[in-house]
Amino acid sequence: MLSLSLIGAFVPTAFLVSITPGMCMTLALTMGMTIGLRRTAWMMMGELVGVGIVAVAAALGVATVMLEYPAAFAVFKYVGGGYLAWLGIQMWRSRGRMALGAEMDASRPGTPFALMSQGFVTAIANPKGWAFMVSLLPPFISIEHAIAPQLSTLVVIILMTELICMTLYATGGRSLRHFLEKSGNVRILNRISGTLMIGVGIWLALG
Repeated sequence: MLSLSLIGAFVPTAFLVSITPGMCMTLALTMGMTIGLRRTAWMMMGELVGVGIVAVAAALGVATVMLEYPAAFAVFKYVGGGYLAWLGIQMWRSRGRMALGAEMDASRPGTPFALMSQGFVTAIANPKGWAFMVSLLPPFISIEHAIAPQLSTLVVIILMTELICMTLYATGGRSLRHFLEKSGNVRILNRISGTLMIGVGIWLALG
Protein backbone atom coordinates (compact mmCIF):
# COMPACT_ATOMS: atom_id res chain seq x y z
CA MET A 1 0.00 0.00 0.00
CA LEU A 2 1.23 3.49 -0.81
CA SER A 3 2.31 5.74 2.05
CA LEU A 4 0.64 9.09 2.58
CA SER A 5 3.88 10.85 1.65
CA LEU A 6 4.03 9.08 -1.73
CA ILE A 7 0.35 9.81 -2.39
CA GLY A 8 0.95 13.44 -1.44
CA ALA A 9 3.80 13.60 -3.94
CA PHE A 10 1.97 11.75 -6.72
CA VAL A 11 -1.23 13.83 -6.65
CA PRO A 12 0.37 17.17 -7.68
CA THR A 13 2.63 15.35 -10.16
CA ALA A 14 -0.32 13.66 -11.87
CA PHE A 15 -2.26 16.92 -11.84
CA LEU A 16 0.54 18.91 -13.46
CA VAL A 17 0.88 16.31 -16.21
CA SER A 18 -2.89 16.13 -16.79
CA ILE A 19 -3.49 19.88 -16.82
CA THR A 20 -0.94 20.59 -19.57
CA PRO A 21 -2.44 21.01 -23.07
CA GLY A 22 -2.37 17.63 -24.76
CA MET A 23 -4.43 15.60 -27.17
CA CYS A 24 -7.24 14.69 -24.74
CA MET A 25 -7.34 18.12 -23.10
CA THR A 26 -7.47 19.80 -26.50
CA LEU A 27 -10.36 17.53 -27.43
CA ALA A 28 -12.21 18.41 -24.20
CA LEU A 29 -11.59 22.11 -24.80
CA THR A 30 -12.80 21.94 -28.39
CA MET A 31 -15.94 19.99 -27.52
CA GLY A 32 -16.62 22.26 -24.57
CA MET A 33 -16.63 25.22 -26.94
CA THR A 34 -18.83 23.55 -29.54
CA ILE A 35 -21.23 21.10 -27.83
CA GLY A 36 -21.11 22.04 -24.13
CA LEU A 37 -20.06 20.26 -20.95
CA ARG A 38 -23.04 17.89 -20.75
CA ARG A 39 -22.41 16.21 -24.09
CA THR A 40 -18.64 16.39 -23.66
CA ALA A 41 -19.08 14.21 -20.56
CA TRP A 42 -19.69 11.22 -22.88
CA MET A 43 -16.29 11.75 -24.48
CA MET A 44 -14.75 12.05 -21.01
CA MET A 45 -16.17 8.67 -20.00
CA GLY A 46 -14.57 6.98 -23.00
CA GLU A 47 -11.29 8.79 -22.42
CA LEU A 48 -11.16 7.71 -18.77
CA VAL A 49 -11.65 4.06 -19.73
CA GLY A 50 -8.82 4.38 -22.24
CA VAL A 51 -6.51 6.11 -19.76
CA GLY A 52 -7.21 3.42 -17.17
CA ILE A 53 -6.28 0.68 -19.63
CA VAL A 54 -3.13 2.51 -20.68
CA ALA A 55 -2.08 3.09 -17.06
CA VAL A 56 -2.56 -0.53 -16.02
CA ALA A 57 -0.87 -1.93 -19.14
CA ALA A 58 2.09 0.44 -18.86
CA ALA A 59 2.49 -0.13 -15.12
CA LEU A 60 2.35 -3.92 -15.39
CA GLY A 61 4.97 -3.85 -18.08
CA VAL A 62 7.21 -1.57 -16.03
CA ALA A 63 6.65 -3.63 -12.87
CA THR A 64 7.64 -6.82 -14.70
CA VAL A 65 10.88 -5.27 -15.88
CA MET A 66 11.59 -3.87 -12.42
CA LEU A 67 11.12 -7.31 -10.81
CA GLU A 68 13.50 -8.92 -13.29
CA TYR A 69 16.00 -6.06 -13.56
CA PRO A 70 15.93 -3.68 -10.56
CA ALA A 71 18.68 -1.57 -12.14
CA ALA A 72 16.23 -0.65 -14.92
CA PHE A 73 14.41 1.50 -12.35
CA ALA A 74 17.06 4.20 -12.69
CA VAL A 75 16.92 4.03 -16.48
CA PHE A 76 13.15 4.62 -16.49
CA LYS A 77 13.58 7.59 -14.16
CA TYR A 78 16.21 9.32 -16.28
CA VAL A 79 14.64 8.52 -19.64
CA GLY A 80 11.15 9.44 -18.44
CA GLY A 81 12.29 12.65 -16.79
CA GLY A 82 14.28 13.61 -19.87
CA TYR A 83 11.30 12.98 -22.11
CA LEU A 84 9.02 15.17 -20.01
CA ALA A 85 11.61 17.94 -19.95
CA TRP A 86 12.00 17.68 -23.74
CA LEU A 87 8.23 18.05 -24.16
CA GLY A 88 8.36 21.12 -21.94
CA ILE A 89 11.03 22.65 -24.18
CA GLN A 90 8.91 21.90 -27.26
CA MET A 91 5.96 23.65 -25.63
CA TRP A 92 8.14 26.69 -24.98
CA ARG A 93 9.12 26.77 -28.67
CA SER A 94 5.56 26.31 -29.96
CA ARG A 95 4.19 29.31 -31.83
CA GLY A 96 0.61 30.32 -32.41
CA ARG A 97 -1.06 27.00 -31.59
CA MET A 98 -1.78 24.74 -28.65
CA ALA A 99 1.38 22.78 -27.87
CA LEU A 100 1.11 18.98 -28.07
CA GLY A 101 -2.36 19.41 -29.54
CA ALA A 102 -3.97 17.71 -32.50
CA GLU A 103 -6.65 18.80 -34.91
CA MET A 104 -9.91 17.46 -33.59
CA ASP A 105 -13.18 17.60 -35.51
CA ALA A 106 -16.01 18.16 -33.05
CA SER A 107 -18.36 19.72 -35.58
CA ARG A 108 -20.25 16.42 -35.93
CA PRO A 109 -20.25 14.97 -32.41
CA GLY A 110 -22.76 12.20 -33.21
CA THR A 111 -24.32 9.87 -30.65
CA PRO A 112 -23.18 9.30 -27.05
CA PHE A 113 -21.54 6.06 -28.21
CA ALA A 114 -19.67 7.96 -30.93
CA LEU A 115 -18.48 10.51 -28.37
CA MET A 116 -17.35 7.77 -25.97
CA SER A 117 -15.55 6.02 -28.82
CA GLN A 118 -13.75 9.20 -29.81
CA GLY A 119 -12.51 9.73 -26.26
CA PHE A 120 -11.50 6.07 -25.90
CA VAL A 121 -9.61 5.94 -29.20
CA THR A 122 -7.90 9.26 -28.47
CA ALA A 123 -6.58 7.93 -25.15
CA ILE A 124 -5.54 4.52 -26.45
CA ALA A 125 -3.95 5.73 -29.70
CA ASN A 126 -2.06 8.62 -28.10
CA PRO A 127 1.64 7.60 -27.89
CA LYS A 128 2.31 10.50 -25.52
CA GLY A 129 -0.17 8.97 -23.07
CA TRP A 130 1.80 5.72 -22.95
CA ALA A 131 5.05 7.64 -22.54
CA PHE A 132 3.58 9.69 -19.70
CA MET A 133 2.46 6.58 -17.82
CA VAL A 134 5.78 4.82 -18.24
CA SER A 135 7.53 8.00 -17.09
CA LEU A 136 5.32 8.73 -14.10
CA LEU A 137 4.60 5.38 -12.48
CA PRO A 138 8.02 3.74 -11.79
CA PRO A 139 9.17 6.17 -9.07
CA PHE A 140 5.99 5.46 -7.10
CA ILE A 141 5.91 1.63 -7.38
CA SER A 142 7.81 -0.37 -4.77
CA ILE A 143 8.93 -3.89 -5.76
CA GLU A 144 9.10 -4.77 -2.06
CA HIS A 145 5.30 -4.65 -1.69
CA ALA A 146 2.32 -6.08 -3.56
CA ILE A 147 1.87 -4.39 -6.93
CA ALA A 148 -1.95 -4.59 -7.13
CA PRO A 149 -2.83 -2.27 -4.19
CA GLN A 150 -0.24 0.28 -5.26
CA LEU A 151 -1.38 0.24 -8.88
CA SER A 152 -5.05 0.51 -7.90
CA THR A 153 -4.38 3.62 -5.83
CA LEU A 154 -2.28 5.25 -8.56
CA VAL A 155 -4.87 4.53 -11.27
CA VAL A 156 -7.69 6.01 -9.16
CA ILE A 157 -5.64 9.17 -8.61
CA ILE A 158 -4.82 9.40 -12.33
CA LEU A 159 -8.47 9.01 -13.34
CA MET A 160 -9.64 11.59 -10.81
CA THR A 161 -7.07 14.15 -11.97
CA GLU A 162 -7.91 13.45 -15.63
CA LEU A 163 -11.62 13.98 -14.96
CA ILE A 164 -11.02 17.20 -13.03
CA CYS A 165 -8.71 18.60 -15.70
CA MET A 166 -10.98 17.66 -18.62
CA THR A 167 -13.92 19.25 -16.81
CA LEU A 168 -11.93 22.44 -16.30
CA TYR A 169 -10.97 22.55 -19.98
CA ALA A 170 -14.52 21.84 -21.20
CA THR A 171 -16.16 24.26 -18.76
CA GLY A 172 -13.79 27.08 -19.63
CA GLY A 173 -13.93 26.35 -23.36
CA ARG A 174 -16.38 29.03 -24.34
CA SER A 175 -14.85 31.76 -22.18
CA LEU A 176 -11.37 30.87 -23.44
CA ARG A 177 -12.40 30.98 -27.10
CA HIS A 178 -11.23 34.53 -27.79
CA PHE A 179 -8.24 34.21 -25.46
CA LEU A 180 -6.86 31.14 -27.26
CA GLU A 181 -7.50 32.56 -30.72
CA LYS A 182 -4.83 35.18 -30.11
CA SER A 183 -1.46 33.66 -30.96
CA GLY A 184 0.38 35.79 -28.42
CA ASN A 185 -1.74 34.50 -25.57
CA VAL A 186 -1.41 30.92 -26.76
CA ARG A 187 2.36 31.37 -26.70
CA ILE A 188 2.20 32.57 -23.08
CA LEU A 189 0.05 29.59 -22.10
CA ASN A 190 2.48 27.20 -23.81
CA ARG A 191 5.43 28.71 -21.95
CA ILE A 192 3.73 28.43 -18.57
CA SER A 193 2.77 24.80 -19.28
CA GLY A 194 6.24 24.09 -20.67
CA THR A 195 7.90 25.42 -17.53
CA LEU A 196 5.72 23.19 -15.36
CA MET A 197 6.50 20.18 -17.56
CA ILE A 198 10.25 20.81 -17.41
CA GLY A 199 9.99 21.04 -13.62
CA VAL A 200 8.17 17.71 -13.40
CA GLY A 201 10.77 16.09 -15.68
CA ILE A 202 13.67 17.29 -13.55
CA TRP A 203 11.90 16.19 -10.37
CA LEU A 204 11.29 12.68 -11.72
CA ALA A 205 14.85 12.29 -12.96
CA LEU A 206 16.54 13.53 -9.79
CA GLY A 207 13.94 12.60 -7.15
